[in-house]
Amino acid sequence: MEDHDREPRGHGRRRFIATATALGLGSLAGCTGLGGVETETETDTADGGDSVGQIGSGRSPFGDRELSGGVSITEMPDLSGELTLYSGRGEALVGELISFFEEYYDDFTVRPRYNSAAELVNQILTEGENSPADVFFSVNAGALGALKDEGRTQTLPTDVLDLVRDEFHDPDGQWTGTSGRARTIPFNTDQFADSDIPTDIMAFPETEAFRDNIGWAPTYSSFQAFITAMRVLEGEEATREWLQGMQDLGVSEYNDEFLVAQAVADGEIGAGFANHYYIQRILAGRPNAPLATAFTSGDAGSIFNVAGALVLDTANDSELGANFVRHLLSAEAQDYFARTTFEYPLVSGVDPIGELPPIDDLNPPEGLDLTQLSDLEGTVRLLREVGVL
Repeated sequence: MEDHDREPRGHGRRRFIATATALGLGSLAGCTGLGGVETETETDTADGGDSVGQIGSGRSPFGDRELSGGVSITEMPDLSGELTLYSGRGEALVGELISFFEEYYDDFTVRPRYNSAAELVNQILTEGENSPADVFFSVNAGALGALKDEGRTQTLPTDVLDLVRDEFHDPDGQWTGTSGRARTIPFNTDQFADSDIPTDIMAFPETEAFRDNIGWAPTYSSFQAFITAMRVLEGEEATREWLQGMQDLGVSEYNDEFLVAQAVADGEIGAGFANHYYIQRILAGRPNAPLATAFTSGDAGSIFNVAGALVLDTANDSELGANFVRHLLSAEAQDYFARTTFEYPLVSGVDPIGELPPIDDLNPPEGLDLTQLSDLEGTVRLLREVGVL
C-alpha cells in the first residue's frame, strides 16, 4: 500500500444501523430477487385527482406511513403511450412499481427488458440508432455515465432534475438519481466491537483481526463502483496494492453482497463490504441477528452511489420518457424504494426506513463526482490483473 509502513488508520467511533422491529418474513435472498417473499400489488386504478396512497405492501416492518414531502403522482403529467424500458434493476425489486404505473394510467404500457446494467449498456451500444429502448433504469451511476460518455442520452427537463439535489444528478442534465445506497461495513457483533472496525477503508488490509475473516463480492457492480472510486481518489497503484493486500489477508469471495451480509450475520465471517440495504433486509427478517453496520469516513468505502434513469437518444417519445423518469421521483415511488428496497429516497421530505442516519449525516468523500465512476472497464481490467476476477 502507499502508506504500508504506517500504523493502521481510522479505528474509532462510527454510526451503527439496525432494525429493531420484527417482520414476519423468511430470510431474504439474492441480489436481484428476494427468495420466497411475496408482496401484494396495488390494484386500484385512479383518476388524476384521487389519492394514490402507498404503492405495494413493502418489505419493511414499519407498514404504512404518512408522506409529508415530495411531489405526488397526482400532481404529475399523465403517462400515455408505449415505453420500452431497459432495466438494470431486478424485476423482483422494481417490477411492482412499474406495474403500478401501468395500472394507474389506462393508456400507458411499459415493455421492460431486465438484465444487468453492464449488459444493457453493451446492448444499447450494439443496437445503435436501431435500439428500441426509450428509458434506461440503472442500478448505479457508472452505467448512466457510460451511456452519457457515448452520446446516447437526452437532456432531462430542468423541473425533473430539480426534484433532487445537484449532487444526485448529472451536472449536464443527462441523467438523474432515483434512490441512493451507502457503502458500508457489515460486521458480526459477537466477534467485533465498534472500536474494532477501521473508519479508513485503506486500513483494512493491515487489520489482522480480519485475516481469513472478511468477505467481498468482486463480480458485483456496486463493489466495482467502489473500486472505481478508490482508483479516482487513491490512484491506480494504491488501489492495486489494496486489492493485493486484501487477497493476502485471505478475503472470502461471494457471488453477491446479500450473501456477504448473510455470512456475517451467520458468523461465517466477521465483516465484509456491502451496500447498506442488504444489512437492513436481513435484519427485517432476523431482528436479533448479531449484525450491525459501520461506515468509513471520507473515502472510497463511504461513497454514496445512486440508482438512476435517463432518456435515450433513440426514444420514440422524449416527453413520455422524461415523464416516466419524473414518476420515479414522485413521493409515492420514493416511499416505495424506501420500504421495498430499503434504499435512501433522494427527494427531500421522504425519509428512509429503519434506524438509518439521514443522508446529511453520512460522510462520503468530498470532491467525488458520481460521473467519475463510469470507467468500470478500467476497474474490471485491474481486478483481472491482480487475480481478483
